[in-house]
Amino acid sequence: MSAVDWLRTTTPGLLLLCGLSVALLLFAIIKVKLEPFIALLLTGLGLALAAGLPVSKIVGTAIKAGDSLLETGFGGILGHIAVIIGLGTVLGAILERSGGADVLTGRLLQLFGEKGAPVAMGLLGLIFGIPVFFDIGIFVLAPLIYVAAKRGGRSLVLYAMPMLAGLSMTHAFLPPHPGPVALGGLLGVSLGWLILIGFVCGIPGFVAAGLVWGTYIGKRVHVEVPEEFLVRAEQPVEGPGSATAPVRVAAPPSVGLIGAIIAIPLVLILGATFGTQLLEQDSRLLQVLTFLGTPAVALLIAVLIAFYVLGVRRGSSVQELSTLTAESLRPVGMLLLVVGAGAFFGKVISATGIGTALADTMSAAGLPVIVLAYIISCGLRIAQGSATVAIVTTGGIVAPLVTGHGYSQLAIALIAMAIAAGSIILSHVNDGGFWIISKYFNLTVKQTLQTWTVLETVLSVVSFAVAALLFAIVA
Repeated sequence: MSAVDWLRTTTPGLLLLCGLSVALLLFAIIKVKLEPFIALLLTGLGLALAAGLPVSKIVGTAIKAGDSLLETGFGGILGHIAVIIGLGTVLGAILERSGGADVLTGRLLQLFGEKGAPVAMGLLGLIFGIPVFFDIGIFVLAPLIYVAAKRGGRSLVLYAMPMLAGLSMTHAFLPPHPGPVALGGLLGVSLGWLILIGFVCGIPGFVAAGLVWGTYIGKRVHVEVPEEFLVRAEQPVEGPGSATAPVRVAAPPSVGLIGAIIAIPLVLILGATFGTQLLEQDSRLLQVLTFLGTPAVALLIAVLIAFYVLGVRRGSSVQELSTLTAESLRPVGMLLLVVGAGAFFGKVISATGIGTALADTMSAAGLPVIVLAYIISCGLRIAQGSATVAIVTTGGIVAPLVTGHGYSQLAIALIAMAIAAGSIILSHVNDGGFWIISKYFNLTVKQTLQTWTVLETVLSVVSFAVAALLFAIVA
């Protein structure tokens, strides 16, 4: 048997081929500084050729390419997530532009008082983080953290860490954020289950990382709020996120209204999920719940309601809302390309038989699939820094181990949460979020490692522990 045949047909050869392709991917992203979208696409094509897949299967023919790995890899996942991520982004933009963050902050501080302000900041991040992307959440909420820390007279860390834990938890574990939505498509699990299990696994991690660790480290790492930060808080003009700074077109909306709009898509999606379990398949009510609870429809309903009650009714024109929509969607393009390329990479892995080889090796080693998923996701996250790349790459590798093995939707959702948990561990200098947090909260590199890096690791480990425990019970 030649070396090429050994690589393409034997379990050790296929595993080596997979390992080399992942190493090449990391080298391209970390050392060469290649854009992840390009790196994933090149690596996927290279792996397909090295594994001996026919060109017609990889890219199709000059006449027909619809059944190729390239098009089905990109098209399958983007058809699932593009509308959801787009609508989720628009919903977050209108909620933020209306001043919803200020309203939530004021009410939470009123409820918890000065002593409970860190808890209030954590809940602010948790609630506002559901419809808003992580980095945008930081840009919007940071000025409110500055004011709360200045008034409380304590370390900025004490207020920032709980808020960051809330934003990070929702970004990693809950739709409509890109990672969980992508996992839904890659692993074939409904977003209703991901929402439910995302809360179940993520909340304990949020409490441990944001409230317990945040309070502990906030009393030991003292960081003052610079005066120039407070000027920015009162008059947000320049810098990242300024395009989405709150613009008052009328009196601020009520906190109940903001909470209701955030809850609408979650309730509709969960209604469809539970309806599938509890109602007869031919039930008219189930058909209604299924339609309204389809994630794209649920988010569209929430966006239209938000446009009216937070926009038109408060003085905004349709043209202004269209401009806001266009502005909010600009950053989404590259994100979708990265997810699509990651899904293509996963398709190639599945087509080469590497997934089957990995499953055989895992079974022989006695390693549960949920542990393997977490370890792979952790390794990719630590190596290259991007949570999204870690999620879509791990999802592609693990998908063949999940599909066709009789796992319930609950069990697959727990595996998805393990991947999500691994994707946020040990944020360090190769993670863009690390530097955003260092800048926005006046932290040195050492202080960022002491606070944020440990927070992300605690959130990851605790959330995975909950997922693994539940998986051991239900799987």
